[in-house]
Amino acid sequence: MPKKHIVIVEDEPSILANYQAALERQGYLTQGYNELHQAKKALADTLPDLVIIDVGLGDEPDGGFELCRFLRTQSESLPLLFLTARDNEFDMVSGLRLGADDYLSKDISIPHLLARVAALFRRQDLSNHSVEENTIKQGDLTILTDNLQILWKSKAIDLTVTEFWMIVSLARHKGHVKTRDQLMSDANVYVDESTITSHIKRIRKKFQLVDSSFNCIDTVHGMGYRWKT
Repeated sequence: MPKKHIVIVEDEPSILANYQAALERQGYLTQGYNELHQAKKALADTLPDLVIIDVGLGDEPDGGFELCRFLRTQSESLPLLFLTARDNEFDMVSGLRLGADDYLSKDISIPHLLARVAALFRRQDLSNHSVEENTIKQGDLTILTDNLQILWKSKAIDLTVTEFWMIVSLARHKGHVKTRDQLMSDANVYVDESTITSHIKRIRKKFQLVDSSFNCIDTVHGMGYRWKT
């Protein structure tokens, strides 16, 4: 099996080298960039299997956010992970709203980082080794699990990998309330409750771009969310 290719965009050379060494010891291929425009130019030509991004990049205090926005125009399914010293809630929510799959603080351990990277790759691999039915239909919703595609009224909805598996979790058991912990488990991501809320808000907006009357995701206060019957 070909090695997974990970690009790291980090403006501190010593930190970049540390991350690359840790990932390469796990068998990944890595490429590092320490400047926004250099990274955008390289990633415009070829996309890797996953991108790890710092928020502040040299003279660009929000350069990582700009890069995330750019990458989401290139691919809705490319796993994106923020790894940054900017760990306040506002920045975390901003990163997730731009389409990142995960947002981590640099004070996490290397084993924790490696586990989160592996979790993102596991979610992608599930689409190629699904033992469940390849197509799920719930009214106007069609889920194609073999290629991570979701259609609403025959129109494609551009979702991140995290968002895709949250919809699968909700729609597979319509009418059943899924707690935030259950959604995290089903999407194979481990974040706080406010992050799950941000993901759900972003999912609703994406469906509403296709159908302004979309209202199939209910918030059950104090419990979680459900796909309406």
